Amino acid sequence: LLIIANTDGILKLLICDKYGKIRGGGCGIDCRKDGLAMTVEDVRAALGARVLVGEEHLDREVRTACGSDMMSDVLAFSKDHGVLLTGLVNPQVVRTAEMLDIVCIIFIRGKKADEKLLQMARERDLVILETGHRMFTACGLLYEAGLRGGAI
Repeated sequence: LLIIANTDGILKLLICDKYGKIRGGGCGIDCRKDGLAMTVEDVRAALGARVLVGEEHLDREVRTACGSDMMSDVLAFSKDHGVLLTGLVNPQVVRTAEMLDIVCIIFIRGKKADEKLLQMARERDLVILETGHRMFTACGLLYEAGLRGGAI
């Protein structure tokens, strides 16, 4: 993907890869703002998260993120091809993700999922990540990496 950018009055030709990362440049333009998506692997890397389930699905596209411990909020505001950040570790999280076509659940604050929950995720082809970051920090890191939450 080629993008012409005007920075300080100087035109530059930038080459972005399919993940929105600038190759051979670095003027601070985030190519994802122009509609390119991240992958689950990009999300994992941005958070320094550990994969618990679904390593074979890290190439899936991610367009939005939602952070909440209240599944009613997730049901009301989440969009497809998203990631869900939550400190709630129970089967309802997996069921909610399945209903909304969420591709990845991220357990924050070092929360640990039991084997029953991980098996539910495997059966539904979900990716489960865990990170030690708190909700605010994790959401901020993903926003900084170019992922947005979408309009309400």
